[in-house]
Amino acid sequence: MPGLYIGSTSGYSGKNTVTVGLGLALRDAGLSIGYMKPVGAVPMETKSGLGDEDALFVRDALGLAGDAAHTPVAMTPVVVTHDFKAAAFEGTLPGMADGGLLDSIARAYTGLAWGRDVMLVAGSGGMYSGKYSGVDAISVVRRLGLKALVIDRLEKEPSYDLLLMLQEQLGGQLAGVVLNDVPPASLEEVTGHLAPFLEARGVPVLGVLPRDPLMGSITVGDLAHRLGGKIISAHHKTDRVVSQFLIGTMQVENFMMHFRRKKNAAVIVGGDRADVQLVALEGDCPCLVLTGNLYPNDVILTRSEVLETSIILVREDTFTVAKKMENLLTRHKMRDAVKVRQGAELVARHLRLDALRATLGV
Repeated sequence: MPGLYIGSTSGYSGKNTVTVGLGLALRDAGLSIGYMKPVGAVPMETKSGLGDEDALFVRDALGLAGDAAHTPVAMTPVVVTHDFKAAAFEGTLPGMADGGLLDSIARAYTGLAWGRDVMLVAGSGGMYSGKYSGVDAISVVRRLGLKALVIDRLEKEPSYDLLLMLQEQLGGQLAGVVLNDVPPASLEEVTGHLAPFLEARGVPVLGVLPRDPLMGSITVGDLAHRLGGKIISAHHKTDRVVSQFLIGTMQVENFMMHFRRKKNAAVIVGGDRADVQLVALEGDCPCLVLTGNLYPNDVILTRSEVLETSIILVREDTFTVAKKMENLLTRHKMRDAVKVRQGAELVARHLRLDALRATLGV
């Protein structure tokens, strides 16, 4: 029974997106799939034991929630908690020295794989995450005899050196790589130069996924929660989508010039900058994020309600909030149903599923 490990060169590279998209495509092709995330990094207590939040989300997205075998503990036999790390560093973690952790992963894999056409095994962090305790991706792939699909997200530049190193380490177990979140300006270079370069050196490129603004977006309501802010107007419009942000510290004329170029951009601005706030509201931004815990004046509040644009009030200064926003939009989890559908469509369009199935023999 073939199995595929979906890993990445670094964290937050799109493993959940590719896993769900690939799983749904295989399921639509008539194959029975199983799923696990052997090492969990997002601990979550459930009625049946400790599991991983991401694993439960992916399980549900794949339609496996009702499968009796896919319990939280079975899907994620190793969950990294503070106590887990402390014991590992002290050398007292059971199973770390004698390979017991890998054995528990192997037992869980065998149980989940029973009767399946293909198993999808999702990684946590990068391919070397967990090396300190012996449960890194390389060790898991070798222990379970899996093929590996490695995702590389283009943030500043592709991780071509690391991909070549992984090819040396994994050899025939490397099914291929997916180059994810490629901006439009880099698509020609990636498809015309980087992909052929990797292919020539034995690294199959099984997909080039272009950047999609929706996949890096967040709803206004979720944004307020994650910023620790308070929504003070247009509470019924918190489902609007934010995909970028603009800092409103400049003069109004300059702000207007930049604002016109930004779509679905939240505006981060001091609570005392009514001039910028009004321009942003009239320009139909998805929300205002007012910093410094300064309430807007009555005119701004009224226009916000009339134009149905939520205002989020936060305590921190503008610079701190902007840094938080940058991290949120880069690392926000794929949780919304809209994102699940969009991610599945991206994978279906741009992943060479036939080549991957041939490699797996399914």
